[in-house]
Amino acid sequence: MLNWLDRFFEIEARGSTPRREVLAGATTWLTLAYIVLVNPIVLGAAGMDSGAVMVATCIGAALATASAGIFARLPVALAPGMGLNFFFAFTLCGTAAAGGFGLTWQQALAATFIAGALFLASALLKVRSKLMDLVPEPLRHGIVAGIGLMIAVIGLRWAGLLVATPSIYIGPGDIAARPVQVALVGLAVTAILVVRRVPGALLLGAGASGVLSLAFGLTEFTGVVSAPPSILPTLFAVDFGGLFAAPTWIFAVVVLLIVDMFDTIGTLLGVTSRAGLMRDGRLPRAEAAFASDAGGTMVGSLLGTSTITTYIESAAGVAAGGRTGLTALTTAGLLLASMFFHPLLSVIGGVPFADGVTLYPVAAPILILIGIFMMPEIAKVPWDRPVAAIPAFFVVVGMPLTTSITNGIGAGFIAWSALHLLTGKGREVSPVTHALAGLFVLLFVLE
Repeated sequence: MLNWLDRFFEIEARGSTPRREVLAGATTWLTLAYIVLVNPIVLGAAGMDSGAVMVATCIGAALATASAGIFARLPVALAPGMGLNFFFAFTLCGTAAAGGFGLTWQQALAATFIAGALFLASALLKVRSKLMDLVPEPLRHGIVAGIGLMIAVIGLRWAGLLVATPSIYIGPGDIAARPVQVALVGLAVTAILVVRRVPGALLLGAGASGVLSLAFGLTEFTGVVSAPPSILPTLFAVDFGGLFAAPTWIFAVVVLLIVDMFDTIGTLLGVTSRAGLMRDGRLPRAEAAFASDAGGTMVGSLLGTSTITTYIESAAGVAAGGRTGLTALTTAGLLLASMFFHPLLSVIGGVPFADGVTLYPVAAPILILIGIFMMPEIAKVPWDRPVAAIPAFFVVVGMPLTTSITNGIGAGFIAWSALHLLTGKGREVSPVTHALAGLFVLLFVLE
C-alpha cells in the first residue's frame, strides 16, 4: 500500500514521507476549518438553512480538495472562498436599495454554477490568460485589497465595534457591552496566536471567544458532535429560470468568474512556488488544478454553497512539509468529518443586540483578521501612477463603503476606461475592457 502511494503521489521523489504528508494535511485543515463554521453564518444572511450549508460546505470542499490531490497531485485545499461568500450573500442576494442584485439564494446558486462551468471551459480550452487580461493588473490588486477591507469592516460591525450613527454614518461601538467585550477578547487572543505563528490560530481564537461567550450566557452549548443535519433544504435548489429572468444575471456571472479566476491563479502560483513544485516557471498538471477548482464550484452550487476556490491556507501545510496530493487527501478526509461538528454552530451564532441588530462576537474576529491578511495586495498598486492609482482607489474604498464587490469593481473599470480615454491613452486599453466599463455604467443607471 505504501509503495503504491509513493509511486502514485511521487512522495519520495518530492523529498517527503507519508507521515509528513498526513501531518501536513492535518495542519492545512486546522488553518482553514473556520470556514466550516463561518460559511453557514454568512450564507445564512441570504436566508439559507445553516445546517444544510455546513454539510454542503464540508462535502463540496472535500470533493474539490480530493480532486486536486488525485488528479493534480498538489498539496492544496479548496473550500468556499471568503469574499465570494460575502458577494453571494450581500451583493447577489442583497436588495437593490442596498446596492445588491436582488436575487434569491436559489438564483445565486445558479449563477455560481454557470461561473464554475465557464471557468472549467476556460481551463479546458486554455483561454483563461486571455480572460485575465481583461482585468488590468492594478485593479486586480485593488480588488483583493478591497474585498479584504470589506470583510474586515463587516467583521467590525458584527463585533459591535462599528455602529451606524446619524451624523457621520459610522462610529465606535459600546465597549461596555458584553458581546463587544467578547469580540475584543477574541480578537486579542487570535491576533496573539497569529503573531506567534500558532497553527490553527483562527480556530483556536474562535474557541477562546466561544468559551467566553458561553461564560457570559450569550450563546448556548448544545454539544460538540452529532449526526450531520439534512442537506435537503439546499440540495439541487438552483433556479436557472429565475436567474435568466433577472436583468443583471450576466454581471453576477462575470464578477463571480473574474474574482474566482485570478484568486485561484494567484493562490496556486503562490503555494506551489513555495513548495518548489514549479518547473521552468510553469505548474505541472495546472489544467487539472483549475478543473478541480471549477468542478468543485459547480458541485458545490448543486449541494448548496457558494464558490469553491483554492485556499491560501494551503501554505500552512506546505510549510509543514506537504509536497504531494496525499496532503490534500488528508485535508479532504478531515473536511468530510467536520460536518459532524454541527452543534458548535450554536456557540458561534448570532447574539441579539440593541435596535434589532444581531452581533456575531465569536465569528467577527476571524473576519477582521482575514481582511487584514488580504491587505498586502494594496502595496502592489502603483500609487505613483495616477492613471492606475485613482481607479484602484475607487475599487478599494467602493467595496467596504457600499458592502458590494460589484460596485467596487464597476467603479474601478469605469474610472480606468474613462481616465485612459480622456487622457489620450484609450488605445492602451483592450476594447473589451472598455465595453465592460460601459456595461457597468449601464448597470448603475438601471439600478
